[in-house]
Amino acid sequence: MATYRIIVDLSDRRLYLLDGDRVTRSFPVGIGKIATQTPVGEYIIVNKEPHPGGPFGAYWLGLSKPHYGIHGTNDPASIGKLVSHGCIRMYNEDVTWLAHTVPLQTPVTIRP
Repeated sequence: MATYRIIVDLSDRRLYLLDGDRVTRSFPVGIGKIATQTPVGEYIIVNKEPHPGGPFGAYWLGLSKPHYGIHGTNDPASIGKLVSHGCIRMYNEDVTWLAHTVPLQTPVTIRP
């Protein structure tokens, strides 16, 4: 059985999906602007919402830090940039794949 965890590395603007200690996938992400930085820390995925509307793209994966999550985007050109209010943006096809792969309670580490 898979034991997934997610690491978001802010310095290289990538999200890594690990199964145990092995990286199985890597995705480019958009992260928080200087004024609204993505919060570093240890969290878990507490909810999933398909098609949340607005700028959140195809999926919302809510983190245990209220008001923060991993989500899609209606602006794919923003991926790889410092653009959000602190959330982690992914391409819609990537976040949809991730949402269907990882269960609720998956640990998420956001590191500088």
